[in-house]
Amino acid sequence: MKRVAIFGATGYTGFELIRMLLSHPGVRISALTSEQYSDQPLGQAFAPFKGKLAGAAFGKMEKLVGAEFDAAFLALPHSVSSSVAGSLLARGVPVVDLSADFRFRSIPLYESVYGVTHKSPSLAEGAVYGLPEIYRERIRKTRLTAVPGCFPTSVILGLHPLLSEGLIDRKGIVADCKTGVSGGGRGPTLGFHYPEVEGGVRPYGLPKHRHNPEMDQELSLAAGEKVAVTFVPHLMPMVRGILATCYATARAKVAAKDVEAAYRKAYGKEPFVRLLPPGLLPSTKDVRGSNYCDIAWRVDERSRRVVVVSAIDNLVKGASGAAVQCFNLMAGFPEEEGLRAMPLFP
Repeated sequence: MKRVAIFGATGYTGFELIRMLLSHPGVRISALTSEQYSDQPLGQAFAPFKGKLAGAAFGKMEKLVGAEFDAAFLALPHSVSSSVAGSLLARGVPVVDLSADFRFRSIPLYESVYGVTHKSPSLAEGAVYGLPEIYRERIRKTRLTAVPGCFPTSVILGLHPLLSEGLIDRKGIVADCKTGVSGGGRGPTLGFHYPEVEGGVRPYGLPKHRHNPEMDQELSLAAGEKVAVTFVPHLMPMVRGILATCYATARAKVAAKDVEAAYRKAYGKEPFVRLLPPGLLPSTKDVRGSNYCDIAWRVDERSRRVVVVSAIDNLVKGASGAAVQCFNLMAGFPEEEGLRAMPLFP
């Protein structure tokens, strides 16, 4: 039985971690931290989980960082994770980080994108980007996994097979994404306030959303040359989900069967990627509450346009579900442990 701590447990991703780990037979949640809610009784701070967290220590991060546990999930703000991870790793505690602090291979790039000075740049060199579908064996061997951002997860999973197989041009790629308001976090902000969002659709994060360089980094590695995606996110009047519609140009003589073969090769045996049959297209409703990524594609051989559509739950496969998937690989558990819940419908 692994004792785990969740730092930043009262945010949306923290709640999702609790929900999934409570169904994990190899885990006991032993510590939960919150800077904002630590003065509340445990049952009040975690009302959806009344009676399920008995025995878990609860308090501020400073109080619990030295507590005894076997692994840590950091659901903390950017720049805060990097200040905590070092002390945990020094104690031999494996870390799964949900912030952006260890996702970038270039520290100067991270610092320019997030506007902060990295607190533990030496640790970033040993971090593994937490997409099991691409880096599974490296995740098994690391002590520090950096869970990807939600938008990058949807776009990278959609485009990676085509770029790694050299089937599409690296220039002119467009990712048009729709997301629910939970991606803005639990803290109230006017732009993500539901009465301001309901009944409308709007783009945001232009001309360069901070997830854009993360996509470019991983897709450039897939292509073996620089890729710069034109990425435009849109806020939708819904709580959960991301739908990514990606447009690219097929290289000469690439046919629909080649595109299908690339996806079958990449994801045919993946437990959490579902390749949809002809006639079906992804919907955020079909993955809600689950760790699935649904992918479909269409190829117009006349115009050489390839359209790829992927759908994920931004809080699960786009954050906490991916974190648990990575933890399972690091700890030697079956990869699907704690993640077998089917999508919620309707």
